[in-house]
Amino acid sequence: MKKLLVLVLAVAFLTAACGGKKPEKKLANPCFEGAPSWVLTPELEGSIAASGSAKIGAAGVQFAKTEAMASGRDEIARIMSVKVKNMVKNFTQQTGVGDDQVVDKVSAQVSKQVANQTLTGSRQKDIWVSPCNELYVLVALDPGSVQQAVKESVRTSFKNEQALWQQFQAKKAQDELDAEIEKEFGR
Repeated sequence: MKKLLVLVLAVAFLTAACGGKKPEKKLANPCFEGAPSWVLTPELEGSIAASGSAKIGAAGVQFAKTEAMASGRDEIARIMSVKVKNMVKNFTQQTGVGDDQVVDKVSAQVSKQVANQTLTGSRQKDIWVSPCNELYVLVALDPGSVQQAVKESVRTSFKNEQALWQQFQAKKAQDELDAEIEKEFGR
């Protein structure tokens, strides 16, 4: 009975030791070795978050941190609102005859993105320095600021829509009055 118990425990131990842990994924870039998950996938519950990075150079850590914060804020602004212009051009041409045929192909892609957003309450939430001396910051926009920005955006657009409607109504009334005067008095 003791031999059976020892055998069962040995099998259980070997099974747990061999199959319990999955091998860690090695990243192709050693600069991300030991990176927190937010470096590549910036998420922070209840907030809009982004990561920014900058190489630590001769100007020092503070300069790199400021640059990384600016990069993170740029990303948050693009998350909240972005205007995109995009163009893709493809050209393919075949010349020659038989075995002397040549195919030329040209493809061009151009994209322009512009963001204009006021970020009130954006702050650094975490910081990490990579083995390659790159500084990463997690930047987040306070949830209260996000709610306020959405409310302000809705209120501003409502007022703009209302003002445009009133201008349209006033112009329409003025045009009707001009038409009546023209009909009554002629020119």
